[in-house]
Amino acid sequence: MQFDDDADLDTSEVQDVRGSRIPGGRATVGGGIAGLVALILGLLFGVGPDQLGLSDGGPDTTPTASTAAQVQQSCRTGQDANTRDDCRAVAVVNSVQDFWRQEFQRRQGTYTPARTVLFSDRIGTACGSATSAVGPFYCPGDQQVYLDLGFFDELRTKFGSSGGPFAQAYVVAHEYGHHVQDLMGTLNRSQDGRTGADSNAVRVELQADCYAGVWAHHATSTPDESTGRPLITSLTQADIRDGLDAAAAVGDDRIQEKFQGRVTPESWTHGSAAQRQQWFTTGFRSGDMADCNTFR
Repeated sequence: MQFDDDADLDTSEVQDVRGSRIPGGRATVGGGIAGLVALILGLLFGVGPDQLGLSDGGPDTTPTASTAAQVQQSCRTGQDANTRDDCRAVAVVNSVQDFWRQEFQRRQGTYTPARTVLFSDRIGTACGSATSAVGPFYCPGDQQVYLDLGFFDELRTKFGSSGGPFAQAYVVAHEYGHHVQDLMGTLNRSQDGRTGADSNAVRVELQADCYAGVWAHHATSTPDESTGRPLITSLTQADIRDGLDAAAAVGDDRIQEKFQGRVTPESWTHGSAAQRQQWFTTGFRSGDMADCNTFR
């Protein structure tokens, strides 16, 4: 995956608070077994951490001196995105939101942008506090995506993904799929308390995978608003394989087999590896969000 070297990145769509401690009322449990359970339950979940039952009710730590705003200082152009992980995240957010803004307009709708917050260790959100163990998530309470970039190393080392820039892009695009669902009123269908292979929780996750595929289909043809040229200039089959590999790595069956030694479909919240790959592929092949109706 390559970005236009001369494109200007819009860092206003990303808030960088890495190195800060952000007060958020309650702190989530994290580390050791508790952190691992949090990661398994919360990974790429479409809701905030309080809805996962992870808050322990204790006070958050006092804010410390910040080394934040690195992306605002360092991520200026597409060339930066081709060399730095954090700048790549900015560029993917820009590309994803360019696409959905234009897609909503094409459908006579209005897209409300969602900011991505880059954090480390712990973050306070409108959905409660979370540690990095929860993994990337979207909070409908404040309509923001939360991401610790260290997750991408864990995706490769703990979950066996092949990694690569597009694996990271897939994760970001999936979370923005949840934002699209939030704007369309379908995200809350996951909150009926049910789990299992046929649950709404799974269907919501698979639809977000499909929306990620829809964006990928258009990624190299969506014009950037500042230049009129696509921000992403190259997306290869190898990139798509990396994305599919990441989707499989976070399938419920893969995670359960790896961490509990058995597969229990009745407790699924995200879908199997095969389902996640299937729905990403559906979106990528057609490029039409109408083909992402996982609730049929």
